[in-house]
Amino acid sequence: MPGLSALLLGATGATGSLLLQEVLASPVFDRVGEYGRRITRPEKIKVGKGKLEQKVIDYENIEKMGLKEGRWDVIFITLGVSIMLAESKEEFERVDREYVINAARAAKSDDASHRQRIVYVSAMFAHPSSFLQYFRSKAATEIGLAQLGYSDLIVVRPGMFGKVHREVKRPMEVVLSAVFRVGSCVSDQLYVQLPHLVRCLRVVGECGGQSLSPKLVWMRTENGYISERAS
Repeated sequence: MPGLSALLLGATGATGSLLLQEVLASPVFDRVGEYGRRITRPEKIKVGKGKLEQKVIDYENIEKMGLKEGRWDVIFITLGVSIMLAESKEEFERVDREYVINAARAAKSDDASHRQRIVYVSAMFAHPSSFLQYFRSKAATEIGLAQLGYSDLIVVRPGMFGKVHREVKRPMEVVLSAVFRVGSCVSDQLYVQLPHLVRCLRVVGECGGQSLSPKLVWMRTENGYISERAS
């Protein structure tokens, strides 16, 4: 029986880079695509090189990038940008929301019988009415993805990440991670170690939302609507 195919968007970030290794190591996936503005250097690929397809794409011309030609069964989306690193609010919205929704639309198969699943990493406090643009944008992205008509959409809303390894350190992230780790004594949804998160993402991609970790708040579509549940 053939395995699943997976497309990763945003695989060079802190979450995406670990997720790429997880998916490549999984025997469930026999074909893996890494599409992005940048791609992972060959020396960083530890396993599964033979089933990896890498492609540099232009998100400004996403419809011409051939995403749907891959007939991907699972689309993992960890694409995003820190609001502190974006050049402007408009730049943040373009990358964090428009790129994500447009890429998901471009990856949707024309074959109505082909069941496809999206797994999208959002943020714990995402809400359309949030005071903060970051959380409003995440919520708008969730809604936009839900309207695309995929067979299954799973939105993972993790808390603050721990055990994050970045090439460029973010001092504020280090401070907040320590604070939220202490806060996890009150609620274990406030903090999650990144290696644990990516394992959950891989399993959810393979098996669906019923397998999601109880430490994560998640959402999925039912008849075009979004309902929130804590597993």
